[in-house]
Amino acid sequence: MGSQNILDGILITFPRETCSDYYFATQKEWLETNGIGGFASSTIIGANVRRYHGLLVASLKPPTHRFVLLSKLEENISINGKTYEFSTNQYPFIIYPEGHKNIERFEYDVYPRFIYRFNDTIIEKSVIMLHGENSTIIRYRVVKSEQPVTLTVRPLCAFRDYHSLSHENSALNHNIQKGKNRFSIHPYLDLPAIHMVHNTGQIDPKFFWYKNSEYRKEQERGLDFAEDVFSPVLLNAQLCADESLDMVVTTDEKRLETPPSAIGNLFDQEILRRVELIKTMPLKDKLAKSLALAADSFIVQKQDKAHTVIAGYHWFSDWGRDTMISLTGLTLSCGKYDIAKSILRTFSNYISEGMLPNRFPDLDESPEYNNVDGTLWYFIAIYNYVSYTKDLEFVRNELYVKLKDIIDWHLRGTRYHIKMDSDGLLFAGEEGIQLTWMDAKVGDWVVTPRTGKPVEINALWYNVLCVMRELAKQLNQPRDSESFAALAEKTKKSFNEQFWNADKSCLYDFINGEFKNEDVRPNQIFAVSLPFEILDKVKQKDLVSVVERELLTCCGLRSLSDLNDRFIGTYSGDPYHRDGAYHQGTVWPWLIGAYLEAYLKVHGYSSDSKLYCEKIVRPFEQQLTDGGIGTISEIVDGAEPHLPKGCISQAWSVAEILRILEILEKN
Repeated sequence: MGSQNILDGILITFPRETCSDYYFATQKEWLETNGIGGFASSTIIGANVRRYHGLLVASLKPPTHRFVLLSKLEENISINGKTYEFSTNQYPFIIYPEGHKNIERFEYDVYPRFIYRFNDTIIEKSVIMLHGENSTIIRYRVVKSEQPVTLTVRPLCAFRDYHSLSHENSALNHNIQKGKNRFSIHPYLDLPAIHMVHNTGQIDPKFFWYKNSEYRKEQERGLDFAEDVFSPVLLNAQLCADESLDMVVTTDEKRLETPPSAIGNLFDQEILRRVELIKTMPLKDKLAKSLALAADSFIVQKQDKAHTVIAGYHWFSDWGRDTMISLTGLTLSCGKYDIAKSILRTFSNYISEGMLPNRFPDLDESPEYNNVDGTLWYFIAIYNYVSYTKDLEFVRNELYVKLKDIIDWHLRGTRYHIKMDSDGLLFAGEEGIQLTWMDAKVGDWVVTPRTGKPVEINALWYNVLCVMRELAKQLNQPRDSESFAALAEKTKKSFNEQFWNADKSCLYDFINGEFKNEDVRPNQIFAVSLPFEILDKVKQKDLVSVVERELLTCCGLRSLSDLNDRFIGTYSGDPYHRDGAYHQGTVWPWLIGAYLEAYLKVHGYSSDSKLYCEKIVRPFEQQLTDGGIGTISEIVDGAEPHLPKGCISQAWSVAEILRILEILEKN
């Protein structure tokens, strides 16, 4: 299949009618990533509505330490003495300029494009990040014009941590170092300089502050939302039909040596890299092809070149739990076995007291270990890796001793009272600490306290013991295998005795002493979806029916049944209200993978069950045009119309769709 046919198959387009509606258009966001944690992102009309939006959000210590350096470009065009605007900004009580009304359409296949029409003149603006470096290329191409045009571009810079906002200050050094077709600015000593190389046009050093830009999404989130950005220069370029202004903005000083005429080659090479990712995607499904670039965007390299996974854009770093849940879909389903191996090796180096890190903070802080499930998911990821690759030598030489040590720590006890109880079930938790994936916390308020024996943790624990039983057998360690088998049987017996809720025909969400929590939540689905069965077939089928009836939506599973009095259907407001809704009914797309796998299992992978799963998975194609373009969001409102919320692009949301598509293809 040719490159153009591939791109035609995944092209997403928004017409003038969509782009001219400011509120509607700013609900749709594009994302460019660079493979080391940096990104560029904005809306389909180029109006920044988040603090995280910017054309160069650089990762200074990959994949963290992210800073918004170049916020956006303010542009206009002069044709026959008349000036037209490209830009769109929100200021107090006004949208100005209103360049979005000049957009003919927005397109996205492997990179975003804005097509502007000014009477008979058509200009295409493109944005693309270069893989492996903090560099963004912006191109303005004159598609059609009967006369020469003058394009004026002002870089608007922020130079601040991507969680914060900038304001006018006297500490800024606005002097520029200017050369032929290039300039550099180094406004603050504790941040890197940025460099711009451009293929045509003249630089005019004209410093200016743009004050009180407003970011609507931040206002909706109950956070500070007004920012001042500065412009150090003006760039003017005269262009005729079929000519373009190409510019690369970068933190890499070596890029100053790039010949201006070579910027176009860099642009084309990056496109070819992305097309190749789609071509080599082993899954044939159109939705899988459409998600190939999204899957690649989460896989990043650290400074030591080791691989890890960014949990979500814009604001998450690499999280242990998210990485292990996502590993199968992002790497194995996509045929990237070497990257899967690198990720497993990377995390093995951070095991401490039998635990994997929960997350690596964005600044110079030690890894955090406040989780119980990331470590358990690590075993599932290893089991899947071996199933795909048969690479037992990697396990034998690098992992097996560490895995046994993890089990030992869980048997004798590790942080946060994580320990196997005398009944074979795993206990975890202490007051004020959130350890499962339902981890929202506001101040001292743990929103979803699950101290004790959570259902998915113990389904995972049983599977961990079964994985070790099988690995020991394959590595010719019969005593180990027998020992793990005995532990697994003990866990399975207690799980069935204690977790089954006969009144509701499903599982309790967690147990703590004599207390058994009856909330119908999606955590129980893992007791069916995980590789090793802990329930009999009748209970499995009953459980799946309850989950289908009370939790299933077109976008994933609700985190709490809508029949529960504590159900919250809308994720909105300030941090207190948002975190209060996070796991209290909000829909999580990633859970659809476990649900559909469980459904297939209990129906014996029948033709009807596969048709059912196809019907459930197809609406996710619509999600590629909502929220984050070409990707799947972190969460969705629990109530209709199920609007996308949270991160615009989430690793495990994408990964689990790819994983279930692979299961459907193979079966």
